Amino acid sequence: MTLGLTSDTAQARKARGAFFTPPELCSYVADWAIRSASDEVLEPSCGQAAFLLAAGERLDALTALAGETRSGLPRIELHGVELHRDSARQAEALVRSAGYQARVLTGDFFLVPPTGRYDAVIGNPPYVRYQDFAGEARSRSREAALRAGVLLTRLASSWAAFTVHSALFLRPGGRLGLVLPAELLSVNYAAEVRRFLMQRFARVRLALFTERVFPGVQEEVVLLLADGYGQGPADHCELQQVRGAADLAGVAPLIRTWKPDPVEGKWTRSLLSTTALETHLAVERSGYFTTLQSWGETTLGMVTGNNKYFALPADRAGELGLRRDELLPLSPPGSRHLRNLTYPVAAHQQLTSTGSSTVLFRPTGQPSHAASRYIRAGERLGVHTAYKCRVRSPWWRVPLVAPCDVLLTYMNADSPRLCANHAGAHHLNSVHGVYLRPELRELGIDLLPLGALTSMTLLSAETVGRAYGGGMLKLEPKEADRLAVPEPGVLRDARTALAAIRPQVAARLSSPGGLTEAVALVDDILLIGELGIAASEVKSLRDAHAELAARRAARGGASRALVRT
Repeated sequence: MTLGLTSDTAQARKARGAFFTPPELCSYVADWAIRSASDEVLEPSCGQAAFLLAAGERLDALTALAGETRSGLPRIELHGVELHRDSARQAEALVRSAGYQARVLTGDFFLVPPTGRYDAVIGNPPYVRYQDFAGEARSRSREAALRAGVLLTRLASSWAAFTVHSALFLRPGGRLGLVLPAELLSVNYAAEVRRFLMQRFARVRLALFTERVFPGVQEEVVLLLADGYGQGPADHCELQQVRGAADLAGVAPLIRTWKPDPVEGKWTRSLLSTTALETHLAVERSGYFTTLQSWGETTLGMVTGNNKYFALPADRAGELGLRRDELLPLSPPGSRHLRNLTYPVAAHQQLTSTGSSTVLFRPTGQPSHAASRYIRAGERLGVHTAYKCRVRSPWWRVPLVAPCDVLLTYMNADSPRLCANHAGAHHLNSVHGVYLRPELRELGIDLLPLGALTSMTLLSAETVGRAYGGGMLKLEPKEADRLAVPEPGVLRDARTALAAIRPQVAARLSSPGGLTEAVALVDDILLIGELGIAASEVKSLRDAHAELAARRAARGGASRALVRT
């Protein structure tokens, strides 16, 4: 039965995260969560009641298994909540037309007091990104999560608070089955949600997909199947991986277990194969790999407020008559030139000669007449009104960040690169700077960028970083701190062997698509030669990195959209 919604539009549904779930997902979640013909079921934010209809079918099947008819049992009323009035009316009518009792409350789910009465809460929460999730709606969601002791940051998208609030409607021992963005596994703001799930439930299962569940939708999803509310904590996750939604019913319910450590840390490693995960953990525990933080400090670059104004080609600075002491050598905005092992003086000079912005306008004392003219020109253009400019005094003096030892790319289509800063250039916030510990500087400035080109480090980058718009891998300084890189002693012992392959590695990195070949060369020296890791295990790391990178690229190749029932 189809009922028209005269007051609803595709644009309005997208704004509130209202997109619809494939029926096979609804049936799978309902069959898992509903285990008795007398179970009480809630679908929050129910849209067109896809999960409630699946719940009714599941209750019918359980009644038939008991050898009874529905008329011989107490009438179970299926409950839902829906923000949009006409959608709520339609949902209730659809469920009733299918022969079930239904009551769908119209209103904001975050304002509905949790009852703790349901055996199963199932659904697909609205996914509204933090940029569009603001004002009173955000405040209500954070207050709802806080009832469970979960403090969410202001960067949290709508699904995070929705997941926590949904759990509070369960009776002890109840089950939560939700279709969630794969952000659950990786984003920093979901840390407290991950902790909440592991602490409150006795069992937490994740169903992972190798193909996109929602065709044409960029967001990758997972199924969260949490059992035994109030009977936690769970000490591990159960992992089930299938190709697509249609394959859910035909596979064994449990493939393997995985223990997040710590529970609130990123769960991206749950996507790894058993061999890759075991190898990754074994190398971590061996002591042969450490974190980038143990080598030194990773910091953001300089924030100008207007790169086009402050970062200049050298010939343009000459035309303006700017003095040398009013300019700093600069690694140009972006990171395309930092894809090899070093950024040498010769490369900086080459970029200068071809018109790249290799100097930064930054007078330290009283500006010269030429600099004063340039400052007045900036004011006529309104440069001084940009936020970062107007909050500093004087507005035209960019806060100084010293030249680093090693430059680190942090927005990457393939993988983060460490690049020795032999040019001694300053850097903007389009890259990070790594300042090596004094006792490690001589060893690390050239060996660390080379030694970090292993499958172990590339895979680590995928698990500690996060996918960003367009399929890019983003690595913030705190995430870079956790990047797995070889321990200093390992590089010291392998110094001669690494030096021998350095020209070959550099040549591979200079060729399109040569990263894989470069990594294979370093793997052979470090992982297989120095550490004695079996070639088959190294291959599992390499394959796991390729799979995670392919997932990220696939998300970036689709049009941006949101998902919800």
